[in-house]
Order: sequence, then structure tokens, then C-alpha cells
Amino acid sequence: MQAPDEELVALVVATKNPAAFGELVRRHQGIVRGMLQRMCRNHALADDLAQDTFIRAYEKIGSFKGTGSFKSWMCSIAYTEFLKSARKRKSTERVMEKFQTGVEDTEAPRDMGSVVDLDRGLATLKEEERTLVVMCYSCGMSHSEAAEATGMPLGTVKSHVNRGRAKLQAYFQEAEVMAS
Repeated sequence: MQAPDEELVALVVATKNPAAFGELVRRHQGIVRGMLQRMCRNHALADDLAQDTFIRAYEKIGSFKGTGSFKSWMCSIAYTEFLKSARKRKSTERVMEKFQTGVEDTEAPRDMGSVVDLDRGLATLKEEERTLVVMCYSCGMSHSEAAEATGMPLGTVKSHVNRGRAKLQAYFQEAEVMAS
């Protein structure tokens, strides 16, 4: 029988046991990596952020109070790492825009007849909607767990999830009409 997360956390806090923390990472890395990949839409960046998440979790494990699930706590750290990275990227983009004024965008136009996938649908959502839809549907978190992880009020989480789900439904219905 496996030890519950809370016992492993207590072991890590008390003895800095690397095997116990490794087990916690093994249990939750799929959720953390999947969440970050959907939020970032960049696998390499998501893996980097996941690694930063696990490092930060190890450093802060003594602050886990056990009032919520360990999964929510890890996702909260992952969300914070995602936000920090997004702020850095936006700052870098603003600087790059100053240097690229007058340069044409060479991105190829999207083929509307191509296969529609979830990542493209998620890309149409606002950042908060995408984050919360991913947390609740892809990671299997409850609205309460997502609220705890993001620090948003429960009602706000529900609104973002419902709006995001409605936008995704409309996106896929439109894609289906265009494909037929």
C-alpha cells in the first residue's frame, strides 16, 4: 500500500528525504506537465516550468498546510511559475517589437481545412479561461481546487470555466460546419 501524500510530505519536511519527494513528483508530474503544456502551448517551455515547479515545491514544502490536496498545492505553484514566465515573455516581446518595427510577419496562413485539435481551440480562449478549463477538464481538478490553486474566488473560476467551455463548443461547432 502506498503512503498518502501527506505522510510523504511530513517525511520530506522532517528529514529532507529525497526518495519521498521523488515519489511525490512521480505521482503528480503528469498533472503538472499536462497542465503547463496546455497553458503554454510549448512543450519545451512547459517542461522547464514543470522543473521550476518541482524545485520551488521542494524549497517551500514546509509551507504545505494540508488543508487542501497536495495536487492543488502543486498546481498552484505551477500556475505561479507560469504567470512569472508569461510576464517575462511579455516584457521580452515588448522589447523585441521595438527592434522589429517595419518587419513583415512571415507566418504562413493557417489552412482552415486542416484537422481541428484541442490545442488550437484552447488557443482561442483568454489566458484565464484557458488556464481554468485546463485545470478543471484536463487535470481533473474541481472548481474549488482550481480556485485554491489560482487564488481566484470560486465564482470567478466557475464563470471562466463556463465561458471557456462555451467558446470551445462554439469553436468546434464552427470547425465542424467548415469541414462539411
